[in-house]
Amino acid sequence: MAQLDQTSDWGRRLAPSLEELESLALEAYAALPGEFRALSGEIRFHVADFPDEDVVEEMGLETPFDILGLFEGRAVGALGTAQTGEMPNRILLYRRPILDYWAEHEESLGTLVAHVLIHEIGHHFGLSDEDMEALEAATD
Repeated sequence: MAQLDQTSDWGRRLAPSLEELESLALEAYAALPGEFRALSGEIRFHVADFPDEDVVEEMGLETPFDILGLFEGRAVGALGTAQTGEMPNRILLYRRPILDYWAEHEESLGTLVAHVLIHEIGHHFGLSDEDMEALEAATD
């Protein structure tokens, strides 16, 4: 259940910036078990307001609000010899859809960002939804 923040002046607050959302993602990543992070290898994080139009089209999304994050790269099982010019794996987080989802649900922004991050890293490992739920429970 969400907790009401009665210590801050919400009348003066602005929506979190791209940098602040990235900071939440880095905090969530740091809270993951060390063995999991070690196996993750090099993953870069990027926060954008919305997905690019080609992502929306490629995934058949009705609106850019229909996706909170995206894993780009090759899953661990598909990794072998790197291809020439291949970029490192990265996880994209989409600020505006995340904030929209946050406004409609009762969970903290940090918890939501951690959920999206774990879900996208799960794609990197090829984890099942049950595995990802167990990992989330371990980080709470």
